[in-house]
Amino acid sequence: MAALYGEVSWFCCGNSWGPCGSTGHGSCGTCNSGSRQHAWPNASDACFAITRPDRCGENLLRRTCGHVHTTTNRCNGKAVATSIADCGPQTDLFCGERTCCGTVCGSNRVIDLTPSAYSAIASLSSGLTPAMVS
Repeated sequence: MAALYGEVSWFCCGNSWGPCGSTGHGSCGTCNSGSRQHAWPNASDACFAITRPDRCGENLLRRTCGHVHTTTNRCNGKAVATSIADCGPQTDLFCGERTCCGTVCGSNRVIDLTPSAYSAIASLSSGLTPAMVS
């Protein structure tokens, strides 16, 4: 997969961790906020039908539960490897959204990290950051 540039956000799933209460374990059944995992918008046909990254011009490859991606924060260079554990983010709700740090920007939410994973590359309080996914 060629590097993908966009925004990274975070979400809660599974057992309580940090700012998250207990929630469902995601579409893969394994998601936990305290694990280094992520949601991917093209994890299945059903997932793609909800997230529709294509409506934002994003051509994301089908990747299923357990596939590992590396997400790099383009503002500070920190990276984290995570595995798919859920479907998301709902990219089409955020078409054209843009997050910047200085002159580095990312558009469209292309990956959601668990709080544990996001906090390895950015402060949870930032909510969104420009990222490269490979």
